[in-house]
Amino acid sequence: MPRFPFLLITILFTCCSICAADEKRPVNVLLLMADDLSTALSGFGHPQCKTPRLDELASRGMRFENMHCQYPVCGSSRASLMTGLYPYTNGMLGNGGNLRKNMPDVITLSQLFRNNKYHAGRISKIYHMGIPFEIIAGTAEHDDPPSWDETVNIKAPEQHAPGKRTEWSPKDTSSQTFTGVESSTGDLEHADGMAAEAAIGFLKRNRNKPFFLGCGFVRPHVPLVAPLKYFDLYERDSMIIPSVPEGDLEDVPGIIRNYKANIRYGITPKLHKGLLEAYYSSISYMDAQVGRILDTLEELGLRENTIVIFSSDHGYLLGEHNKFQKQHLFEQSTRVPFILSVPWLAKTHGKATQHITELIDLYPTLAQLTGLTPPVNLHGQSLLPLLRDPKSDKWKKQMAFTISRSGGESIRTPKWRFTHWGYGSKGAELYDLQNDPGEFTNLAKNRRYAEQAANLKALLKKKRIKAGYTPQRYN
Repeated sequence: MPRFPFLLITILFTCCSICAADEKRPVNVLLLMADDLSTALSGFGHPQCKTPRLDELASRGMRFENMHCQYPVCGSSRASLMTGLYPYTNGMLGNGGNLRKNMPDVITLSQLFRNNKYHAGRISKIYHMGIPFEIIAGTAEHDDPPSWDETVNIKAPEQHAPGKRTEWSPKDTSSQTFTGVESSTGDLEHADGMAAEAAIGFLKRNRNKPFFLGCGFVRPHVPLVAPLKYFDLYERDSMIIPSVPEGDLEDVPGIIRNYKANIRYGITPKLHKGLLEAYYSSISYMDAQVGRILDTLEELGLRENTIVIFSSDHGYLLGEHNKFQKQHLFEQSTRVPFILSVPWLAKTHGKATQHITELIDLYPTLAQLTGLTPPVNLHGQSLLPLLRDPKSDKWKKQMAFTISRSGGESIRTPKWRFTHWGYGSKGAELYDLQNDPGEFTNLAKNRRYAEQAANLKALLKKKRIKAGYTPQRYN
């Protein structure tokens, strides 16, 4: 055989091998999760919140700016992400329940890596934890032991930390009240600083073997606790309160109209500014702890061999629609800030995609990137096409599916959001996201949009069956 063709074949084989290696490598995985974090990150375009370390992570990865959760409450969303399954299938429809009881043979995301000789660790909140009570007690009652080789629970004072304490929602007496604490102590005296410290220790101990580490931060979940220096980053009087049209909720179905509306909280405009300052301060504190972990990756020579994911469990309302917190089905509560940093896909570092994606897509993505074989029943799709090209026409998903309390179900398409309640019997919402991105005008009863509403409702019903809904179980 002539020498030239042999060399050409050798070169082509080598190139193909390199391309294949670029798609799946035996690398480490670091999953960083915030709690109750909206898209209030400076790298996601927020005009006031300061998150320099997460912005740095985004510069070395990709921002998914249209990423949606599957249930806007901690327990359900986290179980969905960790199983790659919609809540109707894994049975986790709130903060109660037991994932392993619902699905004894489920192979969770970290368990897949554990089964393939990765050392799997959990620090603080990955599955649901009752905040602040379980941080104060140092427990994790809803954890999934088969998911981990080692775990670390964090014990911290939360709202009992020394410093100036303010109640920004004076009418609310529940554990979810907006308590702010400008703490006189340092970073390491609070939950997220302790979590970062534990993560740094994990990285140092496991630097020479493949690992999957899930590190959960509890901020900005209430109470809004942070050292004073993070409050000093913000000027309270300059905080921008969301603008809400008068009578905004009058066209929203009664079953959800007043749920977590301001009537429960008693937040005046002046208190609202203080609430936002405390929320952003706790985010900046959490951001600094992310930075400490990223610095350790660099110092240990692990940065180029570690996939890093940052996400919130769900979005969060901070006065939009005169509502607060979670379990709503507006854009602010379903959309999450999501960053995925894959070191060898540098071509798209610092870029963002606007394609619709879902948190269930993380599981198959990590499996493909690391060459592991995932369970065949996953609901998500690998994000690899978007990691190669943020505008890829190979990404076919055109809809995010999110459910909530009171039989709430919602689909979000590039142009529309359609939501109904009581599994369809308690009213509906239809929003034209191109002309009404704030979701202020409900078109569900507008005759001009009757055909559009009917088509979207049919699409939703078809989707929920694929997601595991059965009338016998959920109606």
